[in-house]
Amino acid sequence: MKRNNMCPFCYIKSLFQKKRPTSVNPELDDYDNGVALTPPMGWSSWNTFRNRINEKLILDTAKAMKDNGLIEAGYKYVNLDDCWQSSLRDENGELVGDYETFPNGIANLAKQVNAMGLKLGAYTSNGTLTCEDLPASLGREQYDAYTLAKWGVEYFKYDYCHHIPISRYAPLVYSISVSQFDSHPMEYSVHNAVLSGLARFMTDTKLPSGSYVSGLDANQGRITYNNVEVDEDGKYVLTVNIKKKGAYEKYLIAKINDDEEYEILFPPQKRYNLTARFQVIVNLKAGKNKIELFNPVTSNADSEMYQYRRMGKALKDATARVAKERKQAEKPIVFSICEWGWGKPYNWGAKAGNLWRTTPDIRPWWIWIKIIYEHTVKLYKYASKGHYNDPDMLEVGNGKLTYNQNVSHFSLWCMMNAPLILGNDLRNMSEQVKSIVTNRNMIAINQDPLAKQAKRVKKGVVDVLAKPLENGSVAVCFFNKSSHASKAKFDLNSLVDDKYVALQKQTEYTAKEQWSGEKLTTSGRISVSLEKCQSKVYIVK
Repeated sequence: MKRNNMCPFCYIKSLFQKKRPTSVNPELDDYDNGVALTPPMGWSSWNTFRNRINEKLILDTAKAMKDNGLIEAGYKYVNLDDCWQSSLRDENGELVGDYETFPNGIANLAKQVNAMGLKLGAYTSNGTLTCEDLPASLGREQYDAYTLAKWGVEYFKYDYCHHIPISRYAPLVYSISVSQFDSHPMEYSVHNAVLSGLARFMTDTKLPSGSYVSGLDANQGRITYNNVEVDEDGKYVLTVNIKKKGAYEKYLIAKINDDEEYEILFPPQKRYNLTARFQVIVNLKAGKNKIELFNPVTSNADSEMYQYRRMGKALKDATARVAKERKQAEKPIVFSICEWGWGKPYNWGAKAGNLWRTTPDIRPWWIWIKIIYEHTVKLYKYASKGHYNDPDMLEVGNGKLTYNQNVSHFSLWCMMNAPLILGNDLRNMSEQVKSIVTNRNMIAINQDPLAKQAKRVKKGVVDVLAKPLENGSVAVCFFNKSSHASKAKFDLNSLVDDKYVALQKQTEYTAKEQWSGEKLTTSGRISVSLEKCQSKVYIVK
């Protein structure tokens, strides 16, 4: 006898096997909101000002961006990090700016920032509170996304503090029903469905159907209804009827016609009654529909992906809704996932947002910047147009970083196709720092339309990175990681056979250094001398 297409021995064995975490669902489409086709460029309040922000500071910073030529260099986002919001929500439950520090509201601030040729960004957390214990958006994604869209926010950082993961447990389902809002529901027992994986029928004569389905926990099984029939296209109420069990949260995805997915969250249940029902609004088509019920969460990484996808979808829905209501062009919101790298977001970030943090917060310490670099440089294969590894905001001009360290920091972020989000005080920026962050040559490398992250092609005291560019040339960076002067040699011909870099073979290459303007020609061999912590970046043709 076989159950769920398994022999009895295999079935019992599978119950005791550790399930392999599923960090990426290949069925999910990449996140696409039509923006961030090159890495975002802007400024954020956190690195320098932390919780000491106010309306005047933000407007003065926006003015400084305009006056210092940062807008012309490509910077366009002015991002409010934590502490812009009040600890209160308004009478409608919506987020509001701090009543003392942002007395004129965030919508008004967005208009003033827009008038300077810039765009406003904002922040909350994928948790019950933000990192500074202010109102956050977990469970309120649709409401808060709509608020941000109404205000005209165009960049959104979603943090990870006070996070609560999605449950890996699924409820015990005994039937579903489908109805329009004013019609009699059509009920489908689990006996009308096909079970797969470890999903199995269990008898309970007290239930209307006489049995229920268990075995849906942690992506172990599915219930599939192939013949849910409705008369016309439209929105329908899908009701999932369950047998109560356990004072803990449960979770299901309802996947409709192998396309749209809808989340259903089940709170901890009390046993006053044997059964309960939970509803979600779904889109169905006229005729027969396929409805699958399953819990895909096998790990915290899966949980994070679905939660961040939830907010990403809410942002896209909100900007489309506001555009329709106001009969104006849509203003998509760049979605920045700030998960700190714990759940390996590079595995799933492209399914959920435009960029994802690869590490915990950056600080203006050279050793920490190098650690972040070492982790992020390895992740080049996960980045693509519209989807970027984010090693966090820039610390150029902060702390006690030297000139060479600032140049290397900026160069590496440009080479790694990272978002260029400044974190210094732009109102009091030195000419030296300004010259670094407005270097048009390096910015052009970062903003190249091919949008490919550099690959480390040689590792050592001096690392060599190669970044393919749209015009067929390659940016080659020599980074001296040591605290003493170093020399390095590299054969450019090795990049010809590298399928990722794909340098075009030449009998003679020309190379121009992007900081000094130095030019050289070579048949392939290139030698550089570097001061401690220095980087040199060449465009090679």
